Amino acid sequence: MTRKTPETLRSFRWYGVADLRSFGHRSRTKQMGYAEADWKGKPVIGILNTWSDINPCHQHFRIRAEEVKRGVWQAGGFPLEIPALALPENFMKPTTMLYRNLLAIEVEEIARSLPLDGLVLMGGCDKTTPAMVMGALSMDLPTIFMPAGPMLRGNWQGHTLGSGSDTWKYWDELRAGTITQDDWSGVEDGIARSWGTCMTMGTASTMTVSVEALGLSLPGSSSIPAPDSNHARMATATGRRIVDMVWDDQRPSLLLTSASFDNAVRVAMALGGSTNSIVHLIAMARRAGVALDLDRFDALSRETTLIANIRPSGQYLMEDFHYAGGSRALMNRMGAQLDLDCMTVTGATLGQNVAGAKVLNDDVILPLDRALPQGGVAVLRGNLATDGAVIKPSAADPRLLRHTGPAVVFQDYNDMAARIDDPALVVTADSVLVLRNAGPIGGPGMPEWGMLPIPKKLLREGVRDMVRISDARMSGTSYGTCVLHVAPESAVGGPLALVQDGDPITLDVLGRRILLDVAADALAARRAAWTPPPPHYARGFGLLHSEQVSQANDGCDYRVLEGTARTPEPEIH
Repeated sequence: MTRKTPETLRSFRWYGVADLRSFGHRSRTKQMGYAEADWKGKPVIGILNTWSDINPCHQHFRIRAEEVKRGVWQAGGFPLEIPALALPENFMKPTTMLYRNLLAIEVEEIARSLPLDGLVLMGGCDKTTPAMVMGALSMDLPTIFMPAGPMLRGNWQGHTLGSGSDTWKYWDELRAGTITQDDWSGVEDGIARSWGTCMTMGTASTMTVSVEALGLSLPGSSSIPAPDSNHARMATATGRRIVDMVWDDQRPSLLLTSASFDNAVRVAMALGGSTNSIVHLIAMARRAGVALDLDRFDALSRETTLIANIRPSGQYLMEDFHYAGGSRALMNRMGAQLDLDCMTVTGATLGQNVAGAKVLNDDVILPLDRALPQGGVAVLRGNLATDGAVIKPSAADPRLLRHTGPAVVFQDYNDMAARIDDPALVVTADSVLVLRNAGPIGGPGMPEWGMLPIPKKLLREGVRDMVRISDARMSGTSYGTCVLHVAPESAVGGPLALVQDGDPITLDVLGRRILLDVAADALAARRAAWTPPPPHYARGFGLLHSEQVSQANDGCDYRVLEGTARTPEPEIH
């Protein structure tokens, strides 16, 4: 491999040329207090930081950015910290998914428009990881991802709490009347005790471990708890590594292959990871020119054993997972299920990165012969989801994985919220709850509304799971027999738009089927009478989103952003 020279660095076009514009670039850099010796002949590293006062998952990123800079300085680079959209999962409405592609655009255009030779992506909160990787893949500079890390275990009156999973659990118990308001307040005080992402196997950890498996993070980095001092050292090591990656021109396009994405999918399945990983990994893969689709996901899921005993599919939390050996031990145990010859940001193969990693607790990272039942995800098809839908069998009640019941239809979220606890609602434990107008366009942004609440009157009868179907997503921390991502969505006339109260719906997870048991001529008559809902937006970013977003089975990317066509480097005049 031929290493770059200072004259072949991308930033040389800004700093190294003897002209008027370069004079301005150099003088303005000196204005910031830097001397020529700080940048001359060195790779300029953009540290893209998604810190914000309103993103609790990334509260430590101000400190971590300085630790990344330290590593860049140590390795002979010139670090520049640049803010990027924070996407705070809990606070951003109607959903951070509406803005995932906006962050992807921001990352790509920051990298293109500024004198940067390499990127450190600082993310972790759910959509920040796929968004930043998507933008970086399209720009194709040497890139390394620094994950935020999970928060510490929650605690309430001696009970270990998992973010999200125990929120839904105790909310149902409060609605059922089995715990008090004081109990609920105690859960609120104890469920999030430190900075970092959800410590269950939600979307955040699913995506950061998958990105490590993809080859874009340092080995073992994704499972380190955010407050652990090892996380700070990892940040500095990340800063050191990106400098050598620039000199060696280790761009994503030279590292990532279809096998790399297969590894990411398989690891997500072995983790019992979030169904959201399907949408994100499809979008990421297609930015890299890899034609990942639902059928490939389903095939890999069938072949991959679920060995991470982590909530909501299992018993433990991410802190336990890390101290049981973490991401490296999990991948080493997976062994031949992965393509260990894939290259990574370390300059070594995935196999070399995980070699020798030991599992220290077989109850947390299970032996292959003790894999959890109903692993991974299942892709469903049928006349209710002609382009596919997904379910997470490991998070469902096994008795409901084959079920037929009458539909109880909610037109949108507000309709559901207004009627779900109405004592007059005609619903039984065998009913199938249906929510429509919650997809990429209908939501808008495909919010995490797919874990529809159990009606209060059924909760009081002891019901804790029902079949639920929607074109929405579901939090990776959630559980239940929830059919998600129904495509095409109802807002564009997908079959979900035609369902009426009382229609029999059959779910058959083993057979990979989701069927609306209504005669074809009756459905044709309903379709002829159907009219689309009014648009959410008349202008602005929301209108752009509605016009550009693809359906869930295609990753919800914007059509103008898909593909691998290269945008020319900016002219400097």
